[in-house]
Amino acid sequence: MKSLWLDIGNTRLKYWITQQDQIIEHAAELHLQSPADLLLGLIQHFRYQNITHVGVSSVLDSENNHRIKTILDILEIPVIFAKVHAEYAGLRCGYDVPSQLGIDRWLQVLATAKPNESYCVIGCGTALTIDLIDGFQHLGGYILPNLYLQRDSLIQNTKGIKIPDSAFDNLDPGHNTVDAVHHGILLGLISTIHQIMQQSPRKLVLTGGDANLFEKFLKHYQPQIESDLLLKGLKHYVQVNSAATNV
Repeated sequence: MKSLWLDIGNTRLKYWITQQDQIIEHAAELHLQSPADLLLGLIQHFRYQNITHVGVSSVLDSENNHRIKTILDILEIPVIFAKVHAEYAGLRCGYDVPSQLGIDRWLQVLATAKPNESYCVIGCGTALTIDLIDGFQHLGGYILPNLYLQRDSLIQNTKGIKIPDSAFDNLDPGHNTVDAVHHGILLGLISTIHQIMQQSPRKLVLTGGDANLFEKFLKHYQPQIESDLLLKGLKHYVQVNSAATNV
C-alpha cells in the first residue's frame, strides 16, 4: 500500500510517497502562487503510483483548498485535510482561537509532544517559528522573519547598501557592511532562541531548510534535527483520524 502526503506552503509544494512507512519518493517545488496548477501537472504521475489515500497539510484559504481537493478527487481515493483542533490525540492547542495556528506548526507539535517532556520546536523555514510544549499542552509560541526576509527588508529600505548572497557563517562583529548585516541578523535570531531556552529547561528540536545552519550555533542545547517532522505529524494526524472514523 502506498500513501501520498502533501505539504502545501506559501511558496512550495512538497510531497512524499511512502510504502510501509518508507519514503520511496520525495520532491519539493516552488508553486509560484499557483499550487493547484502545479498539482494538476503532477496528478497523472500520482495516478500511476497505485496510491490508496492522501493526507494534506495546507496553509491555503478555503477557496484554494477546494481547488486542491477537486484535483485530488481525480485519484478516486480518500483525501484527508489536516486541521488544527482545540484538542486532538490528547494534544491541547495553546492558541485562544485554534484555527489561527498554522497547520504546519500544529503538525510539528503533534509529531513531537510526549508525556512528561518539555520541548521547544523551531521551524527554520520561510519564517522562523517557535513553539513550546509541556507534555501534551501546547503553550503557544513566536514567529519571526527568517534570515533572508530580514536581509531583503534591509536591502529594500536602505539606500546604498547592496547585499550579495553570502553565507550566514558566524556571529563575530562584521568588519564590512555585508558581514555586519549577515552576522547581526543571525545574532538576533540566535539570541532570541537563547532567551527562550533559558526561561525553563526543555529539549530543542529543529526542522526546516535552515535547521543545520542554526544547529551550529546551538550545540550547547544538543538540538535534535528532524528533517521530515511535518510528515511525521501528518501521518499521525491521519492515523488518528482514520481510527476515529472506523470506530
